[in-house]
Amino acid sequence: MNILTSLNEELSQITPTRSFNLLYIILDSIFILFLIGLLIYKKRYQTLVFGVFGGVLYTIVDYCGFYLIAHSREIYIDNVLANSGMTFLVLLWMSMSYGLTNFVFIWLCLAKDKYLPLWLFLIIGWWICAPIIATVGGPASIMTTRTTNEYHFIMGIILILSYFALIVIMLIKKKMFVNLIHLNLIGISVQFCWEFALLINGIRPLNNMSLQTIIVNSLVETNLGMPGILLIFYLFRKYFQEDFKKVNDLSECEFGILKLK
Repeated sequence: MNILTSLNEELSQITPTRSFNLLYIILDSIFILFLIGLLIYKKRYQTLVFGVFGGVLYTIVDYCGFYLIAHSREIYIDNVLANSGMTFLVLLWMSMSYGLTNFVFIWLCLAKDKYLPLWLFLIIGWWICAPIIATVGGPASIMTTRTTNEYHFIMGIILILSYFALIVIMLIKKKMFVNLIHLNLIGISVQFCWEFALLINGIRPLNNMSLQTIIVNSLVETNLGMPGILLIFYLFRKYFQEDFKKVNDLSECEFGILKLK
């Protein structure tokens, strides 16, 4: 019991904070539009649809879940607590930005895209470089904070149950149709990359909780949804190709990391 109490106290101290300026929002918004255009040009339509879905999902979770229901999210502009309208606008940008890039990252990895290294270099490179460029816009005037004690234990339960269900399905089917280490690496690396970029650029504060924040968030927050995302990927790939051309037979299916053929 003491161990559980101690663990809960440690997790409750994790308060992911970001500080940035208006130029960072503007530059990042331009990049998102550029990425969307590039995905359309390369006919990565499924990837784009899933990325937009991720942005909308992050917005709903962040604004409705963290801000309205859990009251764990706060936005400060020039050290003044923002009202609900301004909070929504900041969270809309932040959620659409990281939601879209995260889910594009994940989908391309699941699909084992032909140009995967180039896509990942583009996304991760922007995460690292954007804050550096934005420093010419002056000091950070916008700060977001979020406590995690209200829901991290729920995320942990979802993580365990989702992977447990996937393991049980493979045992029942008697087929290892996905490498769990590979799946975990995708789920962990996508969040770790941008958490690391935020930390080294000073958007995340460097303090005694920084290491624990980046480790816990990377292990849990995106990774918990990977089995569900894998199911969505399978259902899409079973009936449609990346450019949404209908699949006529199994030989046309592109299942990526899934070993079903």
